[in-house]
Amino acid sequence: MRYSSPDEDSARWDGFPFREGDIIISTRSKSGTTWMQMICALLVFQDPELPAPLPELSPWLDWLIVPRDRVYAQLNRQEHRRFIKTHTPLDGIPLDPRATYIVVARHPLDMAVSLFHQGENLNRERMAQLLSEPPGTPVERSPAAPPAEASTAPDPTAPPSIRDSLLAWIDRDVAPADALDSLPGVLWHLTDAWRRRHDPNIVVVHYADLVDDLEGEMRRLAFTLAIDVPEERWPLLVEAAGFTQMRARAERLAPDPAGIMKDRNAFFRRGGSGSGRELLTDDEFAHYEKRAAELAPDDLLTWLHR
Repeated sequence: MRYSSPDEDSARWDGFPFREGDIIISTRSKSGTTWMQMICALLVFQDPELPAPLPELSPWLDWLIVPRDRVYAQLNRQEHRRFIKTHTPLDGIPLDPRATYIVVARHPLDMAVSLFHQGENLNRERMAQLLSEPPGTPVERSPAAPPAEASTAPDPTAPPSIRDSLLAWIDRDVAPADALDSLPGVLWHLTDAWRRRHDPNIVVVHYADLVDDLEGEMRRLAFTLAIDVPEERWPLLVEAAGFTQMRARAERLAPDPAGIMKDRNAFFRRGGSGSGRELLTDDEFAHYEKRAAELAPDDLLTWLHR
């Protein structure tokens, strides 16, 4: 299936020359993508001092901001084990037996809140320039923000509050492929991965497990990827993968090779869980759970919402 948006196109995967050992990181926006890229970088290089900025080591293949041929050439030059970023669900990219696919799942409410803040941190004019759109071209405020008519803010010209945005995001009824960062899109992505989780080259990781037991999850991934890490290196690598250390190195780690962020430090905003639930009343949260139950299987939601 092909997925496309104003700044992404999964068709850029067509004809991609895989190598033995490739690692494909498939996530929804603000669900732990950069965190997983950093973990993979630390496992591959086994040194907190990476040889290049993280977006160069792990490019986003389906991002239209950077020409496809340039990304392919960049990956072709890499001699290390490659780990590649995509926001495309697994049913939209080639599933090659030589590659391992890692899907990171985050509680959808937390993802939506983080996405709202990320939208506030993007330079939309810069994005329009890079996409060769004329100056002043409207660019959607944030995938988490509701349509204007959905806002309940007293001033209809004012940006929606984060709470109003979250409530509208929960109720937004859209085809998953038309808005992958909507609730239907998020649960589509995760349901597809969940159904493949027993395949030998598919790994599903919960964001909360990275928060609660980073070392355990890193060791699990190293085992799955058949990467041997000397025991004495583990404390250093785990520390480098922690939120505090990553935020301190935002200039080299934030996914901003084209300079579209207003503040790279703001990309690493909180790094925890529960921010979405905090914004909702009990009734509103129950409504969210009902909506989610209409969109995903019970066993996935039990795992995802724990």
